[in-house]
Amino acid sequence: MLTIKSIAACALMTCVTGLFAQQSSARDVLQNIAQLSSNASVEVQQDLLSIAMSTTLSGADANSVQTQLKQALDAALAVAKSQAAPNQMDVRTGNFSLYPRYDKNSKINGWQGTTELVLEGRDFTRITGTAGKIQTLSLANVSFALSREQRSKAEGEAQAMAIERFKAKAIEVAKGFGFTGYTLREVSINANDQGFQPRGRPMMAMARSADAENSAIPVEAGKSAVQVNVNGSVQMK
Repeated sequence: MLTIKSIAACALMTCVTGLFAQQSSARDVLQNIAQLSSNASVEVQQDLLSIAMSTTLSGADANSVQTQLKQALDAALAVAKSQAAPNQMDVRTGNFSLYPRYDKNSKINGWQGTTELVLEGRDFTRITGTAGKIQTLSLANVSFALSREQRSKAEGEAQAMAIERFKAKAIEVAKGFGFTGYTLREVSINANDQGFQPRGRPMMAMARSADAENSAIPVEAGKSAVQVNVNGSVQMK
């Protein structure tokens, strides 16, 4: 006749046996694991231009400086909005700030402010031509990037290549260790793009002279390398 102690001992033995079986199974599952990585890069032309134009004004009275900044921005907006076109040239205001200036005794002796307008889009000719017509603001910055569509297309191409390279490496490693194949355990895919300019042909972003008013601002786009990294583990079999 089984006693309570005997039943408890049997239960404990069953639990321990099950635990050892699970651990043994886990060791079997975790055998022959290889950590791998691969990457691929696709170089594409930058197709998104952003031109920031700004002005900085100063004066003794805060309201006067603010009014002058607003007038300069309104005049620039009037020119820019007349040429705006969705995705081809979008117009938005940027930084607008006003802050005091101090003398050596830490007392306010004037005010200084800055306003900014940004032209951005794919139509380089429209953007640079419009920037050249704006006379109340000066060129502050020119930058290039990839549009969402261009980046997505390049990322898809790079991803396909990176995955194929990962699969080829997995087969090569498995065969190198005497196995015939593998199964995929886990994988992560990350993408990024880095812009760069062609050697010997740097992007031009020059301030306009009086003779250059109403002329297009000279710019030159570079290229971006969209890179995809594939990292993961496989179980050789």
